[in-house]
Amino acid sequence: MSDKDNDKGKDKPPTPEEMQETLKDLFSKIGGKEMSFSPFMQEMDKRMPDEDEPDEMIIEDTLESLDEFNLIPREVKAHLDRFVIRQDEAKKALSIAVCDHYNHAKNVRAMEESGDEDSMEYQKQNVIVVGPTGVGKTYLVKHIAEMIGVPFVKADATKFSETGYVGGDVDDLVRELVRKADGNVELAEYGIIYIDEVDKLASKGGGSFGKDVSGRGVQTTLLKLMEETEVPLSNPMDMKGQMMSMMAMERGAKPQKETINTRHILFIVSGAFSGLEKIISQRVQSTQIGFQVGERTEVLDSELFRNVETQDFIDFGFEAEFIGRLPVRVVCEKLEKNDFVNIMKFSEGSILRQYEREFEAYGIHARFEDSSIERVADLAEKENTGARALMTVLADMLREFKFELPGTSVSELKIDSDLIENKEAVLAKYREEGLKVNIEKVRDEVAIYVREFSSKHGVNMDFTEDAVLELADLSSIQGRSVLQICRTKFKDYQFGLKLIQGNNGRDHFEIGKEAIKDADKFLSDMVVRSYDVAKKDEESGEDAADSTSSNDEN
Repeated sequence: MSDKDNDKGKDKPPTPEEMQETLKDLFSKIGGKEMSFSPFMQEMDKRMPDEDEPDEMIIEDTLESLDEFNLIPREVKAHLDRFVIRQDEAKKALSIAVCDHYNHAKNVRAMEESGDEDSMEYQKQNVIVVGPTGVGKTYLVKHIAEMIGVPFVKADATKFSETGYVGGDVDDLVRELVRKADGNVELAEYGIIYIDEVDKLASKGGGSFGKDVSGRGVQTTLLKLMEETEVPLSNPMDMKGQMMSMMAMERGAKPQKETINTRHILFIVSGAFSGLEKIISQRVQSTQIGFQVGERTEVLDSELFRNVETQDFIDFGFEAEFIGRLPVRVVCEKLEKNDFVNIMKFSEGSILRQYEREFEAYGIHARFEDSSIERVADLAEKENTGARALMTVLADMLREFKFELPGTSVSELKIDSDLIENKEAVLAKYREEGLKVNIEKVRDEVAIYVREFSSKHGVNMDFTEDAVLELADLSSIQGRSVLQICRTKFKDYQFGLKLIQGNNGRDHFEIGKEAIKDADKFLSDMVVRSYDVAKKDEESGEDAADSTSSNDEN
């Protein structure tokens, strides 16, 4: 084939049938006919729907929660308050935008199902979030998606380029929603796409020549997605995706929907927008009248961003059409010391719980004192990287303890201001303590579990010495801490012990070696014995009553 023919062929991509024939020929040359598409059949089987179950039924079951969407903004904000500290204004704005968006989507869906062709005018409330790193922007969006039950995709804007150039294709974000929805295209059409570091797409000056494949071009592609467009389900440049489609055709599979509509996909973008404050400040200062030369009014960041206007974003380097597709503007404020304290103490995703679990895996009960929490918050504020600084500070503070203490007899670690300020001295003390016989460590872990169980359930467990020794052997064999073993073996014991307590009034229960070997049988036998004793007591009481009655008659 001539070079001219080659160039001509590049202008038009091969049809699926042509690609299929080419691939068949390729596999045949590599390994014979029997090899044709076998490497991909297993994955294909996973993706193929059950032929006995109609696609429509699968979609209806999955979308049922969206049809019943009835959340109000206060409920969404209350849910976010559990995970993200502060950022009240951002939570309110996001809650309102999300509720309005999905209420509209629900109404449109109901109208389509009823056959009502009247269209409702609605401007989609895509959101732009402005705020420094580590303040909870991603966390907010992730937990909104989880609460509603729709697929969620997060990506950084810096990885994308304009379609047709080297780099990620923004259309792949929409296709990723389908993967997150387990292949359910219709559910994916109600998902949430979150793009971070979008400020990096801003054009820096207008003097550059050639294609801006990572800035203006990506903005242009994104703004089409943010309104309404049809995205091909399979990327034309994705060889694997094309092969999967051809294999489906070859097997006679029922044709699936070929495109994804973005009308009901909610887009949320965010970034630090460093330098935007200068643009806003200059405009605000220039509009102030009557101040003396040299005077400059100091405006706080939270107040400053409330004055942001569309032109400020355009001056920053964004296309007017792109900013126009993001009507809801949200500001996340910088975190301060008290915010870090509240994050560690009250957030359901607290980093302290993670460290407690990590030490617990080594059989060490880590306990954070208030004095250490205050000190960690001080150090995190100086890092100036938001909540991520908590991980940086704690990793540096506890690294040596996590390395030295596992495998020793240390079963409790008190993390306080003394540990932070005198780390080497405290570490030396724990090293010395770790030289104790390991059986003492087992006893300590058992004591911790007994205290924990009693505090939660109001029932006391007394482990015999044989049970303690059995736990020590089991811990050595399984490579797990005694705390972990106890929590697994006796996770439902409170129910059985409460039954026994109801039968005989006991609140102390001896846990022997047999309980460690077979916890369920041990508890079952105890429950049965308690009923037998209760029954005998009842019968004895009845016999005594009968005897008294007989004597009275005589």
